[in-house]
Amino acid sequence: MKAMILAAGKGERMRPLTLHTPKPLLPVAGKPLIEYHLERLAALGVREVVINHAWLGEQIEQHLGGGARFGLVIAYSPEGEPLETGGGIFRALALLGDAPFLLINGDVWCEESLENLPQQITGLAHLLLVDNPAHNGKGDFHLQADGCVRQAQAGDSTLTYSGIAVLHPQLFAGCKDGAFALAPLLRAAMDRGLVTGQRATGHWVDVGTPERLADIEQRVLAACPGR
Repeated sequence: MKAMILAAGKGERMRPLTLHTPKPLLPVAGKPLIEYHLERLAALGVREVVINHAWLGEQIEQHLGGGARFGLVIAYSPEGEPLETGGGIFRALALLGDAPFLLINGDVWCEESLENLPQQITGLAHLLLVDNPAHNGKGDFHLQADGCVRQAQAGDSTLTYSGIAVLHPQLFAGCKDGAFALAPLLRAAMDRGLVTGQRATGHWVDVGTPERLADIEQRVLAACPGR
């Protein structure tokens, strides 16, 4: 299975840290955030990774290179102007091939094992869902007992999309090059019963603010005191 890391955002909520450094290269205990993702993917057995980028993207390419030091082959999908999640993935499909691929938002921290994610999916998407964090208390979707994911209705329990999924390229059938979000495609596929999911129990954080980045760093340092 190939993987894609979304790394094209400007990281505006991270300013001033991201004024001169792209968010994926912000350090966590001395190591850029994106390197944690790459190391996990390599340990999972992934060998080919696609990374999209826009804001200060040349720094990402210069730092990571071709991926050999991670045991990976990295291909890049430069955007110039950000294409949002859906548009960025659509632009990169030629590099990802025709099979389902693993998608990771570059600005999340997730300690859930990815080995339990399916490599083959019956529908168009399989989402890793987490308990609703304080900043997204209403949640995103409802996970049914049969493993299907649908849009939440009144009275439903909800979970939050973690930013990690297995997607089938056919999810983007009919799309055109340009900026568009991923969420409407997922909701349309849910209405057709073509989205499944699972609930994660490992620690997860949307690393969207300097405060959350600092919290993750303290967590890493506490786990590895000599780091």
